[in-house]
Amino acid sequence: MSDDSTRPIVIKRKKVIAGGAHGGAWKIAYADFVTAMMAFFLLMWLLGSTAKGDLQGIAEYFQNPAKVAMSGGDGAGDATSILKGGGKDLTRQSGQVKRGDVEAKKSTSFSKEAQLEFRRKELERLETLKADIEKMIEQSPQLAQFKKQMLLDITSEGLRIQIVDEQNRPMFDSGGAELKPYTRDILRQIGKALNGVSNRISLAGHTDAAQFVGGTVGFSNWELSANRANASRRELVSGGMDNTKVLRVVGLASTVLFDKNDPLNSVNRRISIVVLNQKTELAILQEEGPESDISTDDDVGEGLDLPGLGKGTPG
Repeated sequence: MSDDSTRPIVIKRKKVIAGGAHGGAWKIAYADFVTAMMAFFLLMWLLGSTAKGDLQGIAEYFQNPAKVAMSGGDGAGDATSILKGGGKDLTRQSGQVKRGDVEAKKSTSFSKEAQLEFRRKELERLETLKADIEKMIEQSPQLAQFKKQMLLDITSEGLRIQIVDEQNRPMFDSGGAELKPYTRDILRQIGKALNGVSNRISLAGHTDAAQFVGGTVGFSNWELSANRANASRRELVSGGMDNTKVLRVVGLASTVLFDKNDPLNSVNRRISIVVLNQKTELAILQEEGPESDISTDDDVGEGLDLPGLGKGTPG
């Protein structure tokens, strides 16, 4: 019998490799790393694309979460800025505005000196047109005889040309909108001259205070003055004036009298053509302008030397 106590003891250790060739623990760790990097870069992008004012609001939110509730606003950014966020300009520090608001601000950013210079040049063009029409009247035997019926002056709206009735020489048939032959000639000659400037025009028809009698029921001086203004527009266009120059045609009846002391005076029956300056044209287009042909004592341009405003001087 052998002695077991003297037999060597052999310990076999088997080397175990976790997972072996098919282990996936490293993949989980790598996925966690990639996810963390994506979150990091996303955070960096958000911080880089957020306005400074919004960042400050976020920081203040974590310092005092109740600030928005106490000071008002839709979000943390509103807590320190009265301007709403939005838009494409990410460099703004205190909120952003719509692109249209920026463009509108730029369009009104002209200096006062530039505005005065523009208005001065515009006034010079209207003064030149006034002189040209007066010269045309003087040199035309056909128009010279109606010189007293054509009044030209510069108003706060632009160059005003008024063609008035005389006691024995009316522009229209009594109670109608049919132009007299000589009135047609006057308007056609003026129509050619108005193409000399780019300004648009406004036409107004006026009557005296005598109430219209007869004709269609409901027809009054309002309809009569409007019809006469529109008839004048057609003659100006027939004379060669560009039809697109007409901005407004109105009938004012007897609301704007030429001779306020004598509402029945024949000179109250007239047609007014106003070659509009840019300021009045824009006001009309925005529906905020003064009524056509209603002059004020305001100067056309602040700081400009202008002739006195009145009822008009004979052309």
